[in-house]
Amino acid sequence: MQQKTSAPSLQPSVKFVLITVFLDILGIGLIIPVLPRLVSQFAPQADAQAYWYGIIVAIYGIAQFFCAPILGALSDRYGRRPILLLCVFGLGVNFLLMTAVTSIVWLVVARGLGGVTAGNLSVANAYIADVSTLENRSRALGKIGAMFGLGFICGPVLGGVLGEINTHYPFYLAALVSLTNFAYGCFSLPESLPQHMRKPFSAQKANPFTGLMGLAKLANVGPLVIVYALSMFAQFTLQTTWVLSTELRFGWSPLQNGLSLFVVGVSSVLMQGVFLGRLIKRIGDARAVLIGLASSTTALLLYGLATQGWMMYALILCNVLGFASGPALQAIFSKAVEPQSQGAAMGSLTALASIMSVAATLAGTFLLGQVSHQAKGSVLLGAPFFMAAVMQGLALTIAYRHLRAAPAGA
Repeated sequence: MQQKTSAPSLQPSVKFVLITVFLDILGIGLIIPVLPRLVSQFAPQADAQAYWYGIIVAIYGIAQFFCAPILGALSDRYGRRPILLLCVFGLGVNFLLMTAVTSIVWLVVARGLGGVTAGNLSVANAYIADVSTLENRSRALGKIGAMFGLGFICGPVLGGVLGEINTHYPFYLAALVSLTNFAYGCFSLPESLPQHMRKPFSAQKANPFTGLMGLAKLANVGPLVIVYALSMFAQFTLQTTWVLSTELRFGWSPLQNGLSLFVVGVSSVLMQGVFLGRLIKRIGDARAVLIGLASSTTALLLYGLATQGWMMYALILCNVLGFASGPALQAIFSKAVEPQSQGAAMGSLTALASIMSVAATLAGTFLLGQVSHQAKGSVLLGAPFFMAAVMQGLALTIAYRHLRAAPAGA
């Protein structure tokens, strides 16, 4: 049983972690609307831009796949605070590095280095797990998702505005935000994992494949690893092709894409920061997973069928329930793992998400490159969204069969 005797004194530190996550995602959100445009400076052709953009996002995910479990295991050994601060500092330096690249190859290298320290979200999740009870674990992890949404409310819009002036301005601001966040954390972030609850670092457990196998063997929740993987594939297909797709389909500018991601952030905050706690209390984690997956599957299909830009905004708002499945799934896994292994478990989930981001990015951008010659408004330009809908539908099917047969796992 997880001990929470120290939780009351640590609860105020949750605010620091949430602010850290918000500023971190704000920095990432700043560059999303302009990253394709930065790629286009070195690869001006539409099909080449799609392929190189896919490679850049994929190399980031590959680096994160191998490094996130290591960072999670290190946080189980040395504490959450030093690892979290290291990740934030590395992110800020990486943003600066990306403004100095002179070719598409160096842009790929710089983005890969950014993925090395991209395990901050998994460490933040472990931090929250340290200071939350089993009963409020879903709600606490939902707060992380809400900060994620807030970062996407502010970051993409501001990045889109700055990107209209100069492509590098969002990167400079993102670096400033991250490094300021690092300085803030150095003075304000306490440690959440007591010395007596730490465990020795194990290279075997830091292996991403070993960690995933361990999750798959957890009692009553193992099959949900497949659900999480398919869901992440669908989400990353959406995220990594959204800007390119809307530019090709509707002729959207960085500012328009920033506004659309602003609406995504609002929907995420409404669900994960306002409604999720009450929803979980009313229907439980298992039903929240199923409802969220069903909503996302429908939304992804309709994204692909949309022929007008305004339809995308309407669909985002209608998919509020889709943001419930992620925190609910993470809570199910977290409740099945011993307290001393929260960092490794969250790192394994981050690694799984990372490898899915690689697969989704390569598949999604390849599909988009194949149909990039289609006229604006063509339904074929929504091909990546159709693929994502199929994957999310498979996740829903597996989750329904498992959770119906073994509800105790949730």
